[in-house]
Amino acid sequence: MQTETILYIILSGIIALLLALFQYKSKKKSMSKNNMLFSFLRFISIFSLLLLLINPKFEKVSYYTEKPNLVVAVDNSSSITHLNQKENVQQLVAAIKNNAALSERFNLDFFSFANTLKTTDSLSFSEKQTNIDRAFSDFSQIYKNTTSPILLVTDGNQTFGNDYVFSAEKVKQPIFTVILGDTISYTDLKLQQLNVNKYAFLKNKFPVEAIVTYNGNHAVNSKFVVTSGKATVYSQNLSFSKTVNSKILNFTLPANRVGVQSYKAQIIPIESEKNTINNYTNFAVEVIDQKTNVAIVSDFMHPDLGAFKKSIESNEQREVSIVTPNEYLLQKNDFQLVILYQPNNNFNSVFKSLKQDNANKFLVLGGKTDYAFVNANTLDFKQDITNQTEDYQASLNTNYNTFIIDDLDFESFPPLQSSFGSVTFSIPVETILNKNIRSIDTQQPLLATFETNSRREAVLFGENIWKWRAQSFLNTKSFNSFDNFLGKLVQYLASTKRKDRLNVDYESFYPGNANVVVKAQVFNKNYEFDAKESLNIIVQNKETKISSTFPFILKGNNYQVDLSSLAAGNYSFTVKSSNENISKSGAFQILEYNMEQQFLNANVTKLQRVATNTNADSYFIANTDGLLSKLLDDDRFVSIQKSSKNVVPLIDFNYLLALLILSLALEWFIRKYNGLI
Repeated sequence: MQTETILYIILSGIIALLLALFQYKSKKKSMSKNNMLFSFLRFISIFSLLLLLINPKFEKVSYYTEKPNLVVAVDNSSSITHLNQKENVQQLVAAIKNNAALSERFNLDFFSFANTLKTTDSLSFSEKQTNIDRAFSDFSQIYKNTTSPILLVTDGNQTFGNDYVFSAEKVKQPIFTVILGDTISYTDLKLQQLNVNKYAFLKNKFPVEAIVTYNGNHAVNSKFVVTSGKATVYSQNLSFSKTVNSKILNFTLPANRVGVQSYKAQIIPIESEKNTINNYTNFAVEVIDQKTNVAIVSDFMHPDLGAFKKSIESNEQREVSIVTPNEYLLQKNDFQLVILYQPNNNFNSVFKSLKQDNANKFLVLGGKTDYAFVNANTLDFKQDITNQTEDYQASLNTNYNTFIIDDLDFESFPPLQSSFGSVTFSIPVETILNKNIRSIDTQQPLLATFETNSRREAVLFGENIWKWRAQSFLNTKSFNSFDNFLGKLVQYLASTKRKDRLNVDYESFYPGNANVVVKAQVFNKNYEFDAKESLNIIVQNKETKISSTFPFILKGNNYQVDLSSLAAGNYSFTVKSSNENISKSGAFQILEYNMEQQFLNANVTKLQRVATNTNADSYFIANTDGLLSKLLDDDRFVSIQKSSKNVVPLIDFNYLLALLILSLALEWFIRKYNGLI
């Protein structure tokens, strides 16, 4: 407590005493017992009041010891089982748990990682993907500003993600690597990569690119073969040597039938190969007999035009043409959907043509839009004309139920520029995104859809959507999320199909290393999303005829079920509603492929670089005897004594206030009892 505060307290006591004596001893040579009691109570009252005003405080310092964290991160992918390291890993984890010296010196935190990082020490070694980069990114946030050495137990084989050697340095913690596997080099032919489009068009040929690699010292001959069922559709003889150890093959295959066509690409193994699983890859192509042509009509250039084109054309079923209003009128019969970008008077003939054809359209309005023209040519809504612009953030309407929308973290997207003012709709609309200004919901739509006279329309009240696509890439390291969002909107607008009470969102085929997730929406008779429904999916393997039933789980504005546990094969399914007599059927295929079984050895070089770059050491799983001793003897990992300083009041405010009230009340009652009031 400061000296100044102590002096204030002493001075308050003197003032309180003098005032009490002045009031009850004034002009009296002696005091009665009652006056002495009254003086005491008055002293307590005045002194308590002054203490409340001064509010004296003192510093309370407490000391505690903070132990460093030892983060044990174990690779939980199926490659650990494939390399016969499962038992070695379990023994190492058990040794760490049972080591009393480690538990005394460190806070032990156990994680497993594969596709994602999980706070658990339960290991199954069955996950299909490994992303070490993501684990390091999570650790850099979890253990920021702490002493937390990391023990990374892995084979170092990453199936997707950025190079983890560079992301390891961002963790800013020593990373001790335990290498699972050996360094023995085996003779091996491998189908390193196969690139193919997801869609093809009937009676066309689609391109395929295959990259084949060879690891060995002697010259070998083999054959690359692509089969569909029992028929061989492509083959090529290949020769490799120590110097010529890779080949890039480019060829085309015919698309003769509509539907999902499955293929198997294979490099024929040689006799001395140990791992033949990485010699083949199954792939599929969906052959379609029609293509959606989309016209983006604009009379000036803008980055949004390129963003729309790239995003929509990410789906091979769609083709986008950027045209002027006059060019559109000459080619309008070639398009199934029209996007009108910031229309003005030059679009007059385009609006008349669309109205005459009762065609679907997508309006994009922004800072260069002629709103007087739009209001005059659109009966469904009116936009206030203020000649001022505003930047609007987006927030997802989770109650949107026209089609399934995933949350892309729209709140993190840059604002779109739009005209300031409210918009009034004359018909019912479904809002996908709302306008926000500095986190305040304006209750105005930023992106909305509506249907009228069998015509579907959407309106985006903002420009610079190219920034959204860029931000989506920064958030997810991929354009896929944003492209899928815009693709669903285009699919809805390009279709004239009547809305169903049960919508199911699924792919025709799934790669073997991808999650098989099916989404569904169910509506009541008023076409309102029903969040109280119970949905089940009955899945049947077409070859074995074995059926399995899985329940859907409500997640946001849709129901989801994860079917990743299903083995590779062809499946038919039926989604049924428990309370309503509605159902929908379909079929999909899961391709056989396990990325984790493509590796023969541990990636020793990268794991040793990770350890070296972070001032740590690397160990092979068979030689970890010195690892635990190294952790215990390292002077960087010692407990730190820390202090916590809190400023607390000398007397609790409530107690002091209660004492003040009590003293005043006693004085009043006693005076009243003695007839002095």
